[in-house]
Amino acid sequence: MTLLSLSISFHTTPIELREQFSPDAPSLAAALRLFREWRNVHLEPGAELAILSTCNRLELYLASPGSATDDVFASLLDYTATVFDTPAGRIHPYLNRYEGTGAVRHLCRVASGLDSMVLGEAQILGQVGEAGELASREGTLGPTLAAVFRSAIRAGKRAQSETAIGQNPASAGSVAVHLAAQIVGQAALPGAQVLVVGAGEMAELVVKALHARGARHLVVTNRTYTHAVALARRWNGQPASLDDLGQVLGAADIAITSTGASRPVITTSQVRQTMQSRPDRPLVLIDIAMPRDVEPAAGDVPGVRLFNLDDLRAHLEESISERQRQVPLVEAIVDQELEAFQAWSRAAQVGPVIASLRRKAEAIRQRELERALRHLPDLDPQAREYLQGMTRALMNKLLHEPTSRLRAAADGSHAAEYAESVSYLFGLGDNLSCVELRRAEPQQPAECAPAHAAPGRDEPRPAEESS
Repeated sequence: MTLLSLSISFHTTPIELREQFSPDAPSLAAALRLFREWRNVHLEPGAELAILSTCNRLELYLASPGSATDDVFASLLDYTATVFDTPAGRIHPYLNRYEGTGAVRHLCRVASGLDSMVLGEAQILGQVGEAGELASREGTLGPTLAAVFRSAIRAGKRAQSETAIGQNPASAGSVAVHLAAQIVGQAALPGAQVLVVGAGEMAELVVKALHARGARHLVVTNRTYTHAVALARRWNGQPASLDDLGQVLGAADIAITSTGASRPVITTSQVRQTMQSRPDRPLVLIDIAMPRDVEPAAGDVPGVRLFNLDDLRAHLEESISERQRQVPLVEAIVDQELEAFQAWSRAAQVGPVIASLRRKAEAIRQRELERALRHLPDLDPQAREYLQGMTRALMNKLLHEPTSRLRAAADGSHAAEYAESVSYLFGLGDNLSCVELRRAEPQQPAECAPAHAAPGRDEPRPAEESS
Protein backbone atom coordinates (compact mmCIF):
# COMPACT_ATOMS: atom_id res chain seq x y z
CA MET A 1 0.00 0.00 0.00
CA THR A 2 1.41 3.37 -1.01
CA LEU A 3 0.47 6.24 1.33
CA LEU A 4 1.20 9.74 0.07
CA SER A 5 0.36 13.34 0.91
CA LEU A 6 0.87 16.48 -1.15
CA SER A 7 0.72 19.80 0.70
CA ILE A 8 0.37 23.33 -0.65
CA SER A 9 0.54 25.59 2.40
CA PHE A 10 1.45 29.03 3.71
CA HIS A 11 4.94 27.69 4.52
CA THR A 12 6.04 27.65 0.89
CA THR A 13 3.25 29.04 -1.28
CA PRO A 14 2.44 32.73 -1.85
CA ILE A 15 -1.10 33.87 -1.24
CA GLU A 16 -1.63 34.63 -4.95
CA LEU A 17 -1.24 30.94 -5.73
CA ARG A 18 -2.91 29.60 -2.59
CA GLU A 19 -6.16 31.33 -3.40
CA GLN A 20 -6.32 29.30 -6.62
CA PHE A 21 -6.48 26.21 -4.42
CA SER A 22 -9.33 27.26 -2.13
CA PRO A 23 -12.36 25.27 -3.30
CA ASP A 24 -15.72 25.62 -1.62
CA ALA A 25 -17.53 22.57 -0.24
CA PRO A 26 -19.46 21.74 -3.46
CA SER A 27 -16.23 21.97 -5.47
CA LEU A 28 -14.45 19.65 -3.04
CA ALA A 29 -17.25 17.13 -3.31
CA ALA A 30 -17.09 17.34 -7.11
CA ALA A 31 -13.32 16.82 -7.00
CA LEU A 32 -13.76 13.64 -4.96
CA ARG A 33 -16.41 12.36 -7.34
CA LEU A 34 -14.01 12.97 -10.21
CA PHE A 35 -11.38 10.95 -8.35
CA ARG A 36 -13.67 7.92 -8.29
CA GLU A 37 -13.39 7.86 -12.09
CA TRP A 38 -9.74 8.96 -12.16
CA ARG A 39 -8.48 6.13 -9.97
CA ASN A 40 -9.93 3.45 -12.23
CA VAL A 41 -7.88 4.77 -15.15
CA HIS A 42 -4.73 6.17 -13.55
CA LEU A 43 -4.36 4.28 -10.26
CA GLU A 44 -6.12 1.27 -8.75
CA PRO A 45 -9.89 0.84 -8.26
CA GLY A 46 -9.27 0.59 -4.50
CA ALA A 47 -7.32 3.86 -4.26
CA GLU A 48 -8.49 6.24 -1.51
CA LEU A 49 -8.40 10.06 -1.37
CA ALA A 50 -9.23 12.78 1.14
CA ILE A 51 -8.73 16.53 0.61
CA LEU A 52 -8.09 18.99 3.43
CA SER A 53 -8.73 22.59 2.41
CA THR A 54 -8.39 25.62 4.68
CA CYS A 55 -7.41 29.23 4.15
CA ASN A 56 -3.79 28.28 4.83
CA ARG A 57 -3.42 24.94 3.06
CA LEU A 58 -4.62 22.44 0.52
CA GLU A 59 -3.53 18.88 1.25
CA LEU A 60 -4.35 15.67 -0.58
CA TYR A 61 -4.00 12.32 1.19
CA LEU A 62 -3.94 9.25 -1.02
CA ALA A 63 -3.62 5.53 -0.34
CA SER A 64 -3.21 3.23 -3.32
CA PRO A 65 -2.61 -0.53 -3.38
CA GLY A 66 -0.20 -2.08 -5.80
CA SER A 67 1.43 1.08 -7.16
CA ALA A 68 4.97 2.47 -6.99
CA THR A 69 5.28 5.67 -4.97
CA ASP A 70 6.68 7.78 -7.79
CA ASP A 71 3.90 6.65 -10.12
CA VAL A 72 1.30 7.55 -7.49
CA PHE A 73 2.95 10.94 -6.98
CA ALA A 74 2.90 11.70 -10.72
CA SER A 75 -0.74 10.66 -11.00
CA LEU A 76 -1.78 12.68 -7.93
CA LEU A 77 0.02 15.75 -9.25
CA ASP A 78 -1.74 15.38 -12.62
CA TYR A 79 -5.07 14.97 -10.84
CA THR A 80 -4.44 18.14 -8.79
CA ALA A 81 -3.51 20.08 -11.91
CA THR A 82 -6.66 18.86 -13.66
CA VAL A 83 -9.03 19.62 -10.78
CA PHE A 84 -7.65 23.12 -10.21
CA ASP A 85 -6.96 23.88 -13.87
CA THR A 86 -3.36 24.82 -13.09
CA PRO A 87 -0.30 23.42 -14.92
CA ALA A 88 1.57 20.81 -12.89
CA GLY A 89 4.78 22.76 -13.47
CA ARG A 90 3.23 25.75 -11.71
CA ILE A 91 2.28 23.64 -8.69
CA HIS A 92 5.35 21.43 -8.38
CA PRO A 93 7.88 23.95 -6.96
CA TYR A 94 5.62 24.74 -4.00
CA LEU A 95 4.66 21.22 -3.00
CA ASN A 96 5.72 19.43 0.12
CA ARG A 97 5.54 15.66 -0.21
CA TYR A 98 5.10 13.17 2.64
CA GLU A 99 5.26 9.41 2.26
CA GLY A 100 4.21 6.40 4.34
CA THR A 101 4.17 7.03 8.06
CA GLY A 102 5.60 10.48 7.30
CA ALA A 103 2.18 11.36 5.85
CA VAL A 104 0.45 10.06 8.98
CA ARG A 105 2.77 12.05 11.22
CA HIS A 106 2.18 15.19 9.17
CA LEU A 107 -1.61 14.96 9.43
CA CYS A 108 -1.33 14.31 13.18
CA ARG A 109 0.81 17.46 13.52
CA VAL A 110 -1.67 19.44 11.41
CA ALA A 111 -4.65 18.29 13.48
CA SER A 112 -2.74 19.13 16.67
CA GLY A 113 -2.11 22.71 15.56
CA LEU A 114 1.65 22.25 15.30
CA ASP A 115 1.73 23.15 11.60
CA SER A 116 -0.67 26.10 11.73
CA MET A 117 0.14 29.74 11.10
CA VAL A 118 -1.11 30.35 14.64
CA LEU A 119 0.52 27.67 16.77
CA GLY A 120 -1.97 25.46 18.59
CA GLU A 121 -5.13 26.93 17.06
CA ALA A 122 -8.04 24.57 17.48
CA GLN A 123 -10.09 25.28 14.34
CA ILE A 124 -7.97 22.95 12.22
CA LEU A 125 -9.11 19.94 14.25
CA GLY A 126 -12.69 20.37 13.08
CA GLN A 127 -11.56 20.95 9.51
CA VAL A 128 -9.57 17.71 9.47
CA GLY A 129 -12.69 15.94 10.68
CA GLU A 130 -14.81 17.55 7.98
CA ALA A 131 -12.30 16.47 5.32
CA GLY A 132 -12.55 12.86 6.45
CA GLU A 133 -16.32 12.96 6.66
CA LEU A 134 -16.66 14.45 3.17
CA ALA A 135 -14.39 11.78 1.68
CA SER A 136 -16.46 9.14 3.44
CA ARG A 137 -19.72 10.54 2.05
CA GLU A 138 -18.28 10.70 -1.46
CA GLY A 139 -16.99 7.14 -1.32
CA THR A 140 -13.25 7.85 -1.49
CA LEU A 141 -12.32 7.13 2.15
CA GLY A 142 -11.27 3.52 2.57
CA PRO A 143 -9.93 1.62 5.59
CA THR A 144 -6.36 2.95 5.36
CA LEU A 145 -7.19 6.66 5.19
CA ALA A 146 -9.97 6.17 7.74
CA ALA A 147 -7.31 4.89 10.15
CA VAL A 148 -4.99 7.79 9.25
CA PHE A 149 -7.69 10.37 9.95
CA ARG A 150 -8.75 8.65 13.18
CA SER A 151 -5.15 8.85 14.37
CA ALA A 152 -4.95 12.54 13.49
CA ILE A 153 -8.21 13.42 15.21
CA ARG A 154 -7.22 11.58 18.33
CA ALA A 155 -3.87 13.39 18.36
CA GLY A 156 -5.60 16.75 17.93
CA LYS A 157 -8.11 16.09 20.68
CA ARG A 158 -5.41 14.92 23.07
CA ALA A 159 -3.27 17.97 22.28
CA GLN A 160 -6.14 20.27 23.23
CA SER A 161 -7.18 18.34 26.35
CA GLU A 162 -3.83 17.11 27.72
CA THR A 163 -1.61 20.14 27.05
CA ALA A 164 -1.83 23.95 27.16
CA ILE A 165 -1.14 24.32 23.41
CA GLY A 166 -4.58 25.88 22.92
CA GLN A 167 -4.45 28.29 25.86
CA ASN A 168 -4.00 32.06 25.45
CA PRO A 169 -6.47 31.95 22.54
CA ALA A 170 -5.04 32.95 19.21
CA SER A 171 -6.51 32.61 15.74
CA ALA A 172 -6.31 34.49 12.50
CA GLY A 173 -9.39 36.37 13.71
CA SER A 174 -7.96 37.36 17.06
CA VAL A 175 -4.64 38.31 15.48
CA ALA A 176 -6.52 40.47 12.96
CA VAL A 177 -8.25 42.31 15.80
CA HIS A 178 -4.93 42.68 17.64
CA LEU A 179 -3.44 44.22 14.49
CA ALA A 180 -6.40 46.58 14.13
CA ALA A 181 -5.97 47.70 17.74
CA GLN A 182 -2.28 48.36 17.12
CA ILE A 183 -3.03 50.49 14.07
CA VAL A 184 -5.83 52.66 15.47
CA GLY A 185 -4.64 52.43 19.08
CA GLN A 186 -6.19 50.28 21.77
CA ALA A 187 -7.63 53.37 23.46
CA ALA A 188 -9.35 54.39 20.23
CA LEU A 189 -10.76 50.94 19.37
CA PRO A 190 -13.87 51.21 21.60
CA GLY A 191 -14.94 54.32 19.70
CA ALA A 192 -13.99 53.10 16.23
CA GLN A 193 -16.60 52.12 13.68
CA VAL A 194 -15.88 48.46 12.84
CA LEU A 195 -17.36 46.53 9.94
CA VAL A 196 -17.19 42.72 9.81
CA VAL A 197 -17.93 41.23 6.40
CA GLY A 198 -19.02 37.62 6.75
CA ALA A 199 -20.97 35.68 9.37
CA GLY A 200 -19.26 32.29 9.52
CA GLU A 201 -17.11 30.67 12.16
CA MET A 202 -14.10 32.91 11.58
CA ALA A 203 -16.28 36.02 11.57
CA GLU A 204 -17.67 34.88 14.93
CA LEU A 205 -14.11 34.67 16.30
CA VAL A 206 -13.41 38.17 14.99
CA VAL A 207 -16.53 39.61 16.60
CA LYS A 208 -15.76 37.82 19.86
CA ALA A 209 -12.22 39.26 19.88
CA LEU A 210 -13.53 42.74 19.09
CA HIS A 211 -16.02 42.50 21.94
CA ALA A 212 -13.24 41.39 24.32
CA ARG A 213 -11.17 44.43 23.35
CA GLY A 214 -14.08 46.78 24.01
CA ALA A 215 -15.22 47.59 20.49
CA ARG A 216 -18.72 49.07 20.83
CA HIS A 217 -19.68 50.20 17.33
CA LEU A 218 -19.95 47.03 15.30
CA VAL A 219 -21.73 46.30 12.03
CA VAL A 220 -22.00 42.80 10.54
CA THR A 221 -22.88 42.28 6.89
CA ASN A 222 -23.25 39.04 5.02
CA ARG A 223 -24.70 37.73 1.79
CA THR A 224 -27.31 35.83 3.80
CA TYR A 225 -28.86 38.63 5.83
CA THR A 226 -30.40 36.36 8.46
CA HIS A 227 -26.92 35.11 9.36
CA ALA A 228 -25.72 38.69 9.76
CA VAL A 229 -28.68 39.39 12.04
CA ALA A 230 -27.99 36.34 14.18
CA LEU A 231 -24.27 37.12 14.63
CA ALA A 232 -24.83 40.82 15.29
CA ARG A 233 -27.50 40.17 17.91
CA ARG A 234 -25.28 37.72 19.78
CA TRP A 235 -22.68 40.46 20.27
CA ASN A 236 -24.78 43.63 20.47
CA GLY A 237 -23.90 44.71 16.94
CA GLN A 238 -25.94 46.02 14.03
CA PRO A 239 -26.75 43.86 10.98
CA ALA A 240 -26.57 45.20 7.45
CA SER A 241 -27.41 43.81 4.05
CA LEU A 242 -24.55 43.17 1.66
CA ASP A 243 -26.45 45.34 -0.81
CA ASP A 244 -25.61 48.26 1.50
CA LEU A 245 -21.88 47.43 1.58
CA GLY A 246 -20.89 50.74 0.01
CA GLN A 247 -22.76 52.69 2.68
CA VAL A 248 -21.47 50.74 5.70
CA LEU A 249 -17.94 50.68 4.30
CA GLY A 250 -18.08 54.46 3.99
CA ALA A 251 -18.90 54.72 7.69
CA ALA A 252 -16.19 52.30 8.84
CA ASP A 253 -12.77 52.99 10.33
CA ILE A 254 -11.87 49.29 10.25
CA ALA A 255 -13.23 46.53 8.03
CA ILE A 256 -12.34 42.88 8.65
CA THR A 257 -13.46 40.46 5.96
CA SER A 258 -13.94 36.72 6.19
CA THR A 259 -16.43 35.35 3.68
CA GLY A 260 -16.50 32.21 1.60
CA ALA A 261 -16.92 34.12 -1.65
CA SER A 262 -15.02 32.85 -4.67
CA ARG A 263 -14.21 36.38 -5.86
CA PRO A 264 -13.56 39.73 -4.14
CA VAL A 265 -16.47 41.21 -2.23
CA ILE A 266 -14.82 44.62 -1.87
CA THR A 267 -13.51 46.05 -5.12
CA THR A 268 -10.93 48.73 -5.74
CA SER A 269 -13.56 51.00 -7.27
CA GLN A 270 -15.74 50.69 -4.15
CA VAL A 271 -12.81 51.60 -1.93
CA ARG A 272 -11.77 54.50 -4.17
CA GLN A 273 -15.32 55.87 -4.14
CA THR A 274 -15.44 55.49 -0.36
CA MET A 275 -12.21 57.39 0.16
CA GLN A 276 -13.20 60.17 -2.23
CA SER A 277 -16.15 60.91 0.05
CA ARG A 278 -13.89 60.99 3.16
CA PRO A 279 -10.36 61.92 2.04
CA ASP A 280 -9.15 62.92 5.52
CA ARG A 281 -10.39 59.78 7.29
CA PRO A 282 -8.20 56.65 6.88
CA LEU A 283 -9.54 53.14 6.41
CA VAL A 284 -7.98 49.91 7.65
CA LEU A 285 -8.88 46.78 5.66
CA ILE A 286 -7.90 43.40 7.09
CA ASP A 287 -8.70 40.52 4.75
CA ILE A 288 -8.49 37.09 6.38
CA ALA A 289 -10.45 35.25 3.71
CA MET A 290 -9.13 32.71 1.22
CA PRO A 291 -9.68 33.42 -1.63
CA ARG A 292 -9.23 37.07 -0.73
CA ASP A 293 -12.28 39.27 -0.21
CA VAL A 294 -10.57 42.55 -1.10
CA GLU A 295 -8.99 43.30 -4.44
CA PRO A 296 -5.23 43.76 -3.82
CA ALA A 297 -5.14 47.07 -5.71
CA ALA A 298 -7.49 48.55 -3.08
CA GLY A 299 -4.42 48.87 -0.86
CA ASP A 300 -2.98 51.43 -3.29
CA VAL A 301 -5.85 53.86 -2.75
CA PRO A 302 -4.61 56.87 -0.71
CA GLY A 303 -5.63 56.66 2.95
CA VAL A 304 -6.14 52.88 2.86
CA ARG A 305 -4.04 50.29 4.67
CA LEU A 306 -4.73 46.75 3.45
CA PHE A 307 -3.51 43.59 5.18
CA ASN A 308 -4.01 39.96 4.12
CA LEU A 309 -3.29 36.59 5.74
CA ASP A 310 0.38 36.64 4.88
CA ASP A 311 0.74 40.08 6.45
CA LEU A 312 -0.61 38.72 9.73
CA ARG A 313 2.34 36.36 10.11
CA ALA A 314 4.51 39.24 11.39
CA HIS A 315 1.99 39.88 14.18
CA LEU A 316 1.75 36.42 15.72
CA GLU A 317 4.27 36.68 18.56
CA GLU A 318 1.81 37.63 21.28
CA SER A 319 0.31 34.66 23.15
CA ILE A 320 2.64 32.21 21.39
CA SER A 321 5.53 31.86 23.87
CA GLU A 322 3.57 29.68 26.32
CA ARG A 323 2.30 27.58 23.47
CA GLN A 324 5.84 27.03 22.27
CA ARG A 325 6.67 25.40 25.59
CA GLN A 326 3.90 22.88 24.97
CA VAL A 327 5.28 21.71 21.62
CA PRO A 328 7.41 18.83 23.02
CA LEU A 329 4.36 17.49 24.86
CA VAL A 330 2.27 17.58 21.70
CA GLU A 331 5.05 16.01 19.65
CA ALA A 332 5.10 13.15 22.18
CA ILE A 333 1.34 12.67 21.65
CA VAL A 334 1.90 12.62 17.90
CA ASP A 335 4.57 9.93 18.36
CA GLN A 336 2.18 7.83 20.43
CA GLU A 337 -0.60 8.09 17.88
CA LEU A 338 1.83 7.24 15.10
CA GLU A 339 2.83 4.09 16.98
CA ALA A 340 -0.84 3.21 17.37
CA PHE A 341 -1.38 3.64 13.64
CA GLN A 342 1.60 1.44 12.86
CA ALA A 343 0.20 -1.24 15.16
CA TRP A 344 -3.12 -1.01 13.33
CA SER A 345 -1.31 -1.25 10.01
CA ARG A 346 0.57 -4.37 11.08
CA ALA A 347 -2.64 -5.98 12.31
CA ALA A 348 -4.30 -5.07 9.02
CA GLN A 349 -1.64 -7.13 7.22
CA VAL A 350 -1.96 -10.16 9.51
CA GLY A 351 -5.76 -10.30 9.65
CA PRO A 352 -6.35 -11.08 5.95
CA VAL A 353 -3.72 -13.84 6.07
CA ILE A 354 -5.37 -15.51 9.06
CA ALA A 355 -8.79 -15.23 7.43
CA SER A 356 -7.43 -16.68 4.18
CA LEU A 357 -5.71 -19.52 6.03
CA ARG A 358 -8.90 -20.45 7.85
CA ARG A 359 -10.96 -20.25 4.66
CA LYS A 360 -8.57 -22.60 2.92
CA ALA A 361 -8.49 -25.02 5.87
CA GLU A 362 -12.29 -25.06 6.08
CA ALA A 363 -12.58 -25.73 2.34
CA ILE A 364 -10.18 -28.67 2.67
CA ARG A 365 -12.07 -29.99 5.70
CA GLN A 366 -15.41 -29.83 3.92
CA ARG A 367 -14.03 -31.43 0.77
CA GLU A 368 -12.38 -34.34 2.58
CA LEU A 369 -15.34 -34.88 4.86
CA GLU A 370 -17.71 -35.07 1.89
CA ARG A 371 -15.39 -37.54 0.19
CA ALA A 372 -15.35 -39.75 3.30
CA LEU A 373 -19.11 -39.59 3.73
CA ARG A 374 -19.64 -40.78 0.16
CA HIS A 375 -18.00 -44.04 1.22
CA LEU A 376 -20.25 -44.26 4.30
CA PRO A 377 -23.76 -43.94 2.83
CA ASP A 378 -25.41 -45.80 5.72
CA LEU A 379 -23.98 -43.54 8.41
CA ASP A 380 -26.73 -42.24 10.68
CA PRO A 381 -27.25 -38.45 11.18
CA GLN A 382 -25.85 -38.52 14.72
CA ALA A 383 -22.60 -40.04 13.50
CA ARG A 384 -22.41 -37.59 10.64
CA GLU A 385 -22.78 -34.72 13.09
CA TYR A 386 -20.08 -36.26 15.26
CA LEU A 387 -17.68 -36.36 12.28
CA GLN A 388 -18.49 -32.74 11.49
CA GLY A 389 -17.63 -31.70 15.04
CA MET A 390 -14.51 -33.86 15.23
CA THR A 391 -13.01 -32.57 11.95
CA ARG A 392 -13.85 -29.00 12.85
CA ALA A 393 -12.22 -29.37 16.27
CA LEU A 394 -9.16 -30.99 14.69
CA MET A 395 -8.81 -28.11 12.23
CA ASN A 396 -9.19 -25.49 14.98
CA LYS A 397 -6.61 -27.19 17.19
CA LEU A 398 -4.11 -27.38 14.35
CA LEU A 399 -4.62 -23.71 13.43
CA HIS A 400 -4.80 -22.33 16.97
CA GLU A 401 -1.07 -22.13 17.63
CA PRO A 402 0.04 -20.62 14.30
CA THR A 403 -2.82 -18.10 14.18
CA SER A 404 -2.23 -17.06 17.80
CA ARG A 405 1.45 -16.55 17.09
CA LEU A 406 0.65 -14.64 13.92
CA ARG A 407 -1.72 -12.34 15.81
CA ALA A 408 0.97 -11.77 18.44
CA ALA A 409 3.43 -10.93 15.65
CA ALA A 410 1.20 -8.02 14.67
CA ASP A 411 2.59 -6.17 17.70
CA GLY A 412 6.16 -6.49 16.43
CA SER A 413 8.19 -5.16 13.55
CA HIS A 414 8.26 -8.47 11.63
CA ALA A 415 4.52 -8.79 11.01
CA ALA A 416 4.87 -8.39 7.26
CA GLU A 417 7.56 -11.08 6.99
CA TYR A 418 5.57 -13.56 9.08
CA ALA A 419 2.41 -12.87 7.09
CA GLU A 420 4.29 -13.31 3.82
CA SER A 421 5.86 -16.57 5.03
CA VAL A 422 2.53 -18.04 6.09
CA SER A 423 0.98 -16.99 2.81
CA TYR A 424 3.79 -18.72 0.92
CA LEU A 425 3.97 -21.90 3.04
CA PHE A 426 0.22 -22.52 2.92
CA GLY A 427 -0.22 -21.47 -0.69
CA LEU A 428 -2.59 -18.62 -0.01
CA GLY A 429 -1.57 -16.73 -3.13
CA ASP A 430 -4.92 -17.27 -4.84
CA ASN A 431 -6.58 -15.09 -2.22
CA LEU A 432 -3.71 -12.96 -0.95
CA SER A 433 -0.48 -12.74 -2.91
CA CYS A 434 2.91 -12.18 -1.33
CA VAL A 435 3.38 -9.17 -3.60
CA GLU A 436 0.21 -7.61 -2.22
CA LEU A 437 1.43 -8.22 1.31
CA ARG A 438 4.73 -6.56 0.56
CA ARG A 439 2.99 -3.57 -0.93
CA ALA A 440 0.80 -3.31 2.18
CA GLU A 441 3.85 -3.02 4.40
CA PRO A 442 4.04 0.41 6.06
CA GLN A 443 6.76 2.58 4.58
CA GLN A 444 9.39 4.23 6.71
CA PRO A 445 8.81 7.87 7.68
CA ALA A 446 9.87 10.40 5.06
CA GLU A 447 11.07 13.79 6.18
CA CYS A 448 9.12 16.81 4.96
CA ALA A 449 10.86 17.94 1.81
CA PRO A 450 10.00 19.83 -1.35
CA ALA A 451 8.61 17.38 -3.87
CA HIS A 452 11.30 18.16 -6.42
CA ALA A 453 14.06 17.49 -3.89
CA ALA A 454 13.25 13.96 -2.77
CA PRO A 455 11.20 11.38 -4.60
CA GLY A 456 11.44 9.48 -2.06
CA ARG A 457 -15.77 8.39 18.23
CA ASP A 458 -12.68 6.99 20.47
CA GLU A 459 -10.32 5.78 17.88
CA PRO A 460 -7.87 7.81 15.84
CA ARG A 461 -10.72 9.81 13.92
CA PRO A 462 -11.32 12.92 11.71
CA ALA A 463 -11.63 16.96 13.38
CA GLU A 464 -9.72 23.89 13.81
CA GLU A 465 -7.12 26.21 10.80
CA SER A 466 -8.78 29.30 9.96
CA SER A 467 -11.66 29.50 7.50
